[in-house]
Amino acid sequence: MKYIDEFNDPALARRLLDEIRATVTRPWALMEVCGGQTHSIIRHGIDQLLPDEVELIHGPGCPVCVTPLDVIDKALEIAARPGVIFCSFGDMLRVPGTDRDLFRVKGEGGDVRVVYSPLDALDLARKNPDREVVFFAIGFETTAPANAMAVHQARRLGVRNFSLLVSHVRVPPAIEAIMTAPACRVQGFLAAGHVCSVMGTDEYPDLADRYRVPIVVTGFEPLDILEGIRRAVHQLERGEHRVENAYARAVRDQGNPAAQRMIEEVFEVTDRNWRGIGPIPASGWRLTEAFRDHDAEHRFDVTGIRTEEPAVCRAGEVLQGLIKPTECEAFGTACTPRTPLGATMVSSEGACAAYYLYRRMTDGPAPRESRVPQEEMNPVG
Repeated sequence: MKYIDEFNDPALARRLLDEIRATVTRPWALMEVCGGQTHSIIRHGIDQLLPDEVELIHGPGCPVCVTPLDVIDKALEIAARPGVIFCSFGDMLRVPGTDRDLFRVKGEGGDVRVVYSPLDALDLARKNPDREVVFFAIGFETTAPANAMAVHQARRLGVRNFSLLVSHVRVPPAIEAIMTAPACRVQGFLAAGHVCSVMGTDEYPDLADRYRVPIVVTGFEPLDILEGIRRAVHQLERGEHRVENAYARAVRDQGNPAAQRMIEEVFEVTDRNWRGIGPIPASGWRLTEAFRDHDAEHRFDVTGIRTEEPAVCRAGEVLQGLIKPTECEAFGTACTPRTPLGATMVSSEGACAAYYLYRRMTDGPAPRESRVPQEEMNPVG
């Protein structure tokens, strides 16, 4: 398959690995900021093929995982109300709130539905004018244009029974929060290619200069990731800190201007709380005043819900790159995809889910025959 098979070529992978080994002379720590990249790294054992000097740190690259507990509880409260059709991508249904999840709400009689696009939810609202239809609008910059388009269309068509519960987050402020954290060990970043395909790379040069870290825009196939690592290591060894685009087949410096215009019309930047991390200034989006009538948080008056994370779950440390999933005492025992304590174990992009799915139960190599069948994991939303 074009753009897939050629980026899984073992011979080219060995050449890239040989070049990385020939280049590296000292320890370096790189962080990938995308859960899709994390899964690809663990699935293909990329971190285990690299020289010992190169460490990969898994960052807060899973939007499901960083959706704060209070927003999950708001979703559960809304979904349980009579007359509501609550729509979500599939990997949100098992994310635990304080005392239940969306599957539990559905089992108790709530009308919770999995959709594949916010426009599917809008279509449901048009077909059910006597019901309130709410779409759970989470994600990084990647999913923001479609969510913005859905509410834009709702207003244009006069569909008043459609609303969004918004928990969008932005990557550049998260990178800044990581670099200013006292325990930060990150010396370079693999930036998420799909985010940059929407927003471009304009926000990254200032971060690279200010914190003196290379930022390499990277794709998701094995050769994409190895090429991103190779470029980052080359910069680090030369004492450079630039933004490089290693995903030029999908990313342009200016991004997608039409998608950006839609985001700017519908959303405005706001502070956002990240699950397991805490508040990050200017790291999220909310609906602008012009679209506030479609804001489910205000429509259903759930703005006052406040929660605390369970102490036993160390997902916040995983999301910050402070520990690997296997360093959590509950990993694979009290916390599994069937009995999750945190979102990182059930999201299709969560680091804990990746380690469990590919049987990375320790820091050592994972035998291929012990991998968990895909059907045990949550369906991709």
